[in-house]
Amino acid sequence: MSQDSLTTILGLTAVGAPAALLAVVGLTALLGRPLGERLTARLTQVAVSIGLAASIGILSVMLLTGSRNIVIDLGNWVALDQQHFHLHVKFIFDRLSVPFAILSFVLIGTIGAFAKHYLHREAGFQRFFLLYAVFLFGMIVASVAGTIETLFFGWELVGLSSALLVAYFHQRTGPVVNGQRVWSIYRIADAAFLIAAVTLHHNTGEGDFGVLMGSGAWPEGLAALSSDQALIVGLLLLAAAAGKSGLIPFSGWLPRAMEGPTPSSAVFYGALSVHLGAFLLLRVSPILDLSIILSGCVVALGLATAVFAVIAARVKSDVKSSLAFASLTQVGIITAEIGLGFRYLALVHIIGHACLRTLQLVRSPTLLQDYRALENAIGGHLSLEADPLLRGLPDVWRERLYRFGLERGYFDALINGGIVAPFVGFFRWCNRQELRWAEILSGLPPDAAAPSATGATEQERERELVAESHR
Repeated sequence: MSQDSLTTILGLTAVGAPAALLAVVGLTALLGRPLGERLTARLTQVAVSIGLAASIGILSVMLLTGSRNIVIDLGNWVALDQQHFHLHVKFIFDRLSVPFAILSFVLIGTIGAFAKHYLHREAGFQRFFLLYAVFLFGMIVASVAGTIETLFFGWELVGLSSALLVAYFHQRTGPVVNGQRVWSIYRIADAAFLIAAVTLHHNTGEGDFGVLMGSGAWPEGLAALSSDQALIVGLLLLAAAAGKSGLIPFSGWLPRAMEGPTPSSAVFYGALSVHLGAFLLLRVSPILDLSIILSGCVVALGLATAVFAVIAARVKSDVKSSLAFASLTQVGIITAEIGLGFRYLALVHIIGHACLRTLQLVRSPTLLQDYRALENAIGGHLSLEADPLLRGLPDVWRERLYRFGLERGYFDALINGGIVAPFVGFFRWCNRQELRWAEILSGLPPDAAAPSATGATEQERERELVAESHR
């Protein structure tokens, strides 16, 4: 067997194993014949093991042969010659995608083994593992995507499964509202991603990373864009990364995502999904090299997010929210490293941080028990010393920083007041005009009570928005 045939088989196996798991779990649920817990857990274990073995096999081939860029081209699936558009499906295995794929398989497999016990006899056990399979397939596709369209497909699967798992306990209002908030922020990130993809197609006619980012292996490629084009496309991709990774001003969804079960919180918002924005910036890092302004924006956004997350993490009273902002601190630092050009450092940082945060979130339900065991072991209470970062500040500044962190930087209130409320108000005004126009056409007299009732409803909704912004 030739080397090309071997790498093709291994690459397709790495992508096909999660796809097969999703097909089996999804079709049985769709047909109303869901699998049992034991069989579902066993199939998940087999799919992850096969995908991980295939990924390690490709890594071994790369190390033995010295290859840095293995391409598996599946050709054009859609071709519109008149519109100069084609949907090209291609997978790339290089020094960025292979470590990220292996990391995804290892952590998702670990969480799968944990979840089969943690969610044993839970009413939504099958629903969790169905969304788990969607997330696994989306992460692997996004990791090894060779075109921007393929990356967007995996990006969407990750976002869909993330939002649905935030609303996993849908019997309560809180998880559903928070799941909708996560989904709405993802919609903003997806819109920026799509506009960037269309702009790239318009400027270069290609969505292939091999063409867009140069022929050199990652991270040594040279993007086929001018400085101005790189700035526009890069800012759009930075907005997409900010929405997906919870960078400011979109940080408010990250603690809301902790409404989901602990296994999904660990692997999604502590390990993999929260780093997907940073992965996108690493994949398009040659674009950052073309514009010093763009690189400066990436560094500034990353550092600002890190500082904000440090302040917010210190005022949280629950462990999962504290860990969420602790993760955001590291993601901000990783983003700054990418902007400064430390590509390999950022990749190693992602891998180490993802593993650490997964362990911490998995252990979070037993934190109080561990705390009490530690106090019993030492025979007294643990000493609580003042934070050395705040020890020298005046009391008035401590109070302001406390309020700033408690209100999550006021970003939720700004989004609600500056974007959500005007948007909703405009469409309610359109609805009122439509109702009045319908009354005129029907010849009915205007209903004097309707505006007051509508106004009362709007006032109640505005109060709900204000209350929601302070949660």
